[in-house]
Amino acid sequence: MTVHERVREEVERHADELWRISLLLHDKPELAFQEHLASAELVSALTAAQFEVEHGVASLPTAFRAHWGTGAPPRVALLLEYDALPGLGHACGHNLIATAGLGAALAVRYAMPDLAGTLMVIGTPAEEGGGGKVLELKAGVFDGIEAALMFHPGVHDWRYAPLTAQIEVGVRFHGRAAHPTGNPTEGIDALAALVQLFGALAMLRSRLPLGSHVQGIITEGGTATNIVPDLAEGRFGIRGLTTAARDDLVAQLTECAHGIARATGTTVDVWPASDGYQHVRDNAALSGAFAQHIAESGITLGEPTPGVFLGSSDIGDVSNTLPAIHPFVAIADADQSDHTPEFAAAAASPRGRR
Repeated sequence: MTVHERVREEVERHADELWRISLLLHDKPELAFQEHLASAELVSALTAAQFEVEHGVASLPTAFRAHWGTGAPPRVALLLEYDALPGLGHACGHNLIATAGLGAALAVRYAMPDLAGTLMVIGTPAEEGGGGKVLELKAGVFDGIEAALMFHPGVHDWRYAPLTAQIEVGVRFHGRAAHPTGNPTEGIDALAALVQLFGALAMLRSRLPLGSHVQGIITEGGTATNIVPDLAEGRFGIRGLTTAARDDLVAQLTECAHGIARATGTTVDVWPASDGYQHVRDNAALSGAFAQHIAESGITLGEPTPGVFLGSSDIGDVSNTLPAIHPFVAIADADQSDHTPEFAAAAASPRGRR
């Protein structure tokens, strides 16, 4: 029996237990940094398979790192995500990511008992908001690892993920309060300055390069209609096809904000409101091997559709530090989308077991 045949046999042997865990995580979704049940369930399965497990790595209670093998290189890590979305549960299919990684770990552990190297399993909380992988990178959790592997359920069968760099930026304008009719010339309208920034960014959008995007909301705009607002604040989500393109767009937004402040007599603060994610850098050799093997199960992975981008993820930071893959495997039709109730239902459907 070949090693691939033994791996398939082990996957089948553990399939019912993996599906049980997947449905448990789906039925009891947990938000970023609160994934206590999911983490405990995954760690329990790894411990039962004689993996050595470190709990609470990177000072994150729901993060973990497990390993099996000699401890020597090559060291290959399987990445498990398991946080859910507010109000939508596992509408990104992280219950499937967690159990797919777990299933791969168990299959390799039992199919290759004399593994010449080290299989790592890293529990990565808070992908949906908080950047667990970024925090783990900074804490050294990925040190010494030669490659990181994961997949993501989606609506396309794609060899790699066209995921952009992302960051949130806060902007706060300071003006001077006044009565709009009693002493209108004394007021400096901070909200009007913020609104002008939205107008300037609308003009900027028309000439942004491929993959770049900016979208904002007003988080503070005054307290009463008969007071000129002395403070107005917004938050802007910025994306770029590359990390450099994202940073360039942040610089342009900052320049616009300071220019508007000078023109309106306000002052302005601009700051990063999140750590942000880098763009995903695909490793063609690894993603090509993944596509070749999954084709034996009847799933053909193609190239991403040009000009279609699917958001951002903290796997981007990992992929810019060491070889990594993040292919997509469809669990729903291409006319659908993740982050919807329909996709959450698909993440618990039999199609997820195809």
